[in-house]
Amino acid sequence: MRARLAGAGRAAGDGLDPHAVAAAAAAEGVVLGAPALLRLVDALRAELTGAGRLEELLHADGVTDVLVNGGGAVWVDDGAGLRPAGVRLDGEAEVRALAVRLAAGAGRRLDEASPFVDARLPDGTRLHAVLPPLAPDGTHVSLRVPALRRWRLPDLVAAGGVAPGLLPVLRAIVVQRLSLLVSGGTGAGKTTLLQALLAEVGPGERIVLVEDSGELRPEHPHVVHLEARHGNVEGRGGIGLDVLVRQALRMRPDRVVVGECRGAEVRDLLAALNTGHAGGAGTVHANTAADVVPRLHALAAAAGSSPEAVDAQLVAGVDVVLHVERRAGARRLVEVAVVGPGTGGARVAVFPALVVDAAGVPHRGTGWPALAARLQLDAGPAA
Repeated sequence: MRARLAGAGRAAGDGLDPHAVAAAAAAEGVVLGAPALLRLVDALRAELTGAGRLEELLHADGVTDVLVNGGGAVWVDDGAGLRPAGVRLDGEAEVRALAVRLAAGAGRRLDEASPFVDARLPDGTRLHAVLPPLAPDGTHVSLRVPALRRWRLPDLVAAGGVAPGLLPVLRAIVVQRLSLLVSGGTGAGKTTLLQALLAEVGPGERIVLVEDSGELRPEHPHVVHLEARHGNVEGRGGIGLDVLVRQALRMRPDRVVVGECRGAEVRDLLAALNTGHAGGAGTVHANTAADVVPRLHALAAAAGSSPEAVDAQLVAGVDVVLHVERRAGARRLVEVAVVGPGTGGARVAVFPALVVDAAGVPHRGTGWPALAARLQLDAGPAA
């Protein structure tokens, strides 16, 4: 009966026609009221075009990640770290069917010839899936849920993600148009912090965002979004972030923002920050603020850039590094650092200006005088 309902209810537009589902149910001798019909349509849509039994998890408050391991074990992160979700898929067949269905919904192919996929679903959810034999334990699916809430800096302070004493410093960084990088690990809150900072940009400025998968949605009246395009199965037709950064520079931006630097686009971002576009920003994976320099060296090497070239552009074009970490499930801004000429033979270094301790109190570091001078601040922030 369920297959007949789904087949009869398919529509050319959004996938299921409630009237056709009702007619198919009536043909089976089942009469449905409006509430029951809507529940059935939602269940069929989830099973045929959506995430099936994972739909409820994806729409639960606070959920940021839903992970399915080979065999069907489901884990969820709702802000307190990963935990078993209390749901389990029925083995490899169901997990693989889910992965293939979601990939198809994103216009991507997932099979033996193309055994992994990284895509964005129509609702903004980021999908990553990998098939055997690359994953010998079975198909794995990772879903990153887009944030529904647009966080502002005061919201992050209230939630404990930003120490109160750092609020005037962060606002001054935006007002003084310092160029910045937000560093941290996966899921540490880089995008959330950057989005909150961009919301502080004056309404008269034009922000051009360049992202691999659109996640940034700052609360600002003049934002232009550019998003990379993946190649087809033959690897053709792809347009990467490095190309989009160059396009962004031709769009009369006041600030150029690269959502995540993961490769050759680092070279173009650093070049953009050295062409008069003050106040630009990007995010980068790094274990600490000090690790940003070697991380950029490694990324730029893939684009054929030497460490010397990276250092020259970094010290001239990047002012501040904001490092976020995830501790005991909580995402926090733990360091504000300043970029400057290195010592002891190093061409460039990242110096801690404000370091937040476990109690949430910021303490001044060696880079504070330089940062205070750039921000035109006479005194340190109160904790």
